[in-house]
Amino acid sequence: MNETITKVIVQEALAISKIPVTDEYTKALDIIYQRVHKKKGKIIASGMGKAGQIAQNITTTFSSTGTPAVFLHPSDSQHGDLGVIQENDVLLLISNSGKTREIVELVKLAENLYRDLPLILISGNPEGELVKSADAFLYTGNPEEVCPLGLTPSTSTTTMTVIGDALVIAMMTRIGFSSEDYAKRHHGGYLGDKSRAQSNNNED
Repeated sequence: MNETITKVIVQEALAISKIPVTDEYTKALDIIYQRVHKKKGKIIASGMGKAGQIAQNITTTFSSTGTPAVFLHPSDSQHGDLGVIQENDVLLLISNSGKTREIVELVKLAENLYRDLPLILISGNPEGELVKSADAFLYTGNPEEVCPLGLTPSTSTTTMTVIGDALVIAMMTRIGFSSEDYAKRHHGGYLGDKSRAQSNNNED
């Protein structure tokens, strides 16, 4: 078992190291900065299944670090939740295949509501249908799943998470997000205490 676990860790670490870092990240960050921090919109993140869980994590991390974001379930969007989208928002969509039916439908529905909403896509398929609509395409590198069946989203979701973290940290740097800012958004728990302590130390 230790050998199996070590193999998983090594394979996933290798996949992370091979994520292509291109100018598409700069495009994505510029879009988020302009739409959210200049025009006062928000990030609308979505994904289906495991990708959706990653999207939820990215939105909560963005929101706690000064960039408002919400998760929109692609199926619920067809039953009224599409109304959460506003004209200055930006779509952040995750689809490993690049052609997830529910996400393709969400793009069309969003365009019908507000035309020209910018779209940032995280995907493992540069030939997928969604790439055609993307203003910024963040490629996972399409790593082989560590799952012995080659089926369970595992390595792919790891790379998606890392890409999300990279966007969050880069945006924190761009807007000069401080421990004081963090404390205002994260009052409770250990992190709330730690951020307030750091903020007080900075004042001293």
